[in-house]
Amino acid sequence: MAQPVVLLGAGGHDVCGEFPLARIAAVCPVLLVDPDPPAWTRPYLAGRLAADPAGGTGTADAVLRYMAGAPVGGVLTWSGEHLVSAARAAARLGVPGLPYETAAACADPAAARALLARHGVPTAGPEDGPEATDGPLVSAEAVVLDDEVRIVALTRTTPGPPPARRPLRHCVHAHDGLLHNRFLRQCVERAVRALGLSHTVAHLTLRLTARGPRVLGVTPHLPGDLIPLLVERATGVDLAGAAAALATGRHPDVTPTRQRAAAVQFAYPAATGRLTHLRLDPAAADEPAAERMVLTRRTGDPVTAAAHADPADRLAHWVATGEDAAECEETLRRMARHLTATVAPTAGTYAA
Repeated sequence: MAQPVVLLGAGGHDVCGEFPLARIAAVCPVLLVDPDPPAWTRPYLAGRLAADPAGGTGTADAVLRYMAGAPVGGVLTWSGEHLVSAARAAARLGVPGLPYETAAACADPAAARALLARHGVPTAGPEDGPEATDGPLVSAEAVVLDDEVRIVALTRTTPGPPPARRPLRHCVHAHDGLLHNRFLRQCVERAVRALGLSHTVAHLTLRLTARGPRVLGVTPHLPGDLIPLLVERATGVDLAGAAAALATGRHPDVTPTRQRAAAVQFAYPAATGRLTHLRLDPAAADEPAAERMVLTRRTGDPVTAAAHADPADRLAHWVATGEDAAECEETLRRMARHLTATVAPTAGTYAA
């Protein structure tokens, strides 16, 4: 039987975390380090440690004590908050993982940006001017092996209104033409090398500007927002399974087995206040290309308008599959009609 993998923190959003956790648990037993694990994690766990996953050396010590009776095969996290703890724990346990210096740089956006700039990787930020900050958003979903960077999928993101600009939609298409763009590939590979990433799954966000692709951020762990689900539905590549394999020193198979598209859309409140009505028409289940449609808030909850929202304010999300991005977007639009919501604005608040 495969040795267990240590997962540092499950995260609070079960609708986005359950899919990768289920996939990892199908590959190897999962030991969760979390002082108060969410109820949704329990069916997928082989055990848990009631320790702070961001506890640094204390986290590593807790896992070492556990290992006295049950060796573990690797360490994983999908939270930037726990990257440094994961690196420390992996080093103490003698299992594959990010070097401490790499994890520390990736956990600090300013440090990561400085390191990328030092290696000549084009980046984008508010100080770079409109020619470097305007353009579509795309993320490269990469599997980094010892000597190879494989871009297994590209995620196109539609942002919401400023200033928050939270994602409204993500779409993955197995035949995305940018997969063959050598400038994008070179940018991704240079960013990976500059940060010293190896043997990990990485999510690199880029802006496609008039001056070429520019790196906005590098996440050396599984992405959130159900992107692993979209990648699997569109290409057949199991990013979560690949992450578990890499964490335990194995070489994952990331050969595409599907040639389709998949997309997710998030619903945000139109106003800040208290949610007084939220309903999903049962007819949503009859949409032929609908993967899922899930309510993520309840009536009575306080919510914040889209322009200032964070992911916890999302009212619902729905996933569609199809032959291409256009088919997915049309399905998403039809599914949106099945959701109704009302927010009673609070005094002095803003509308989206």
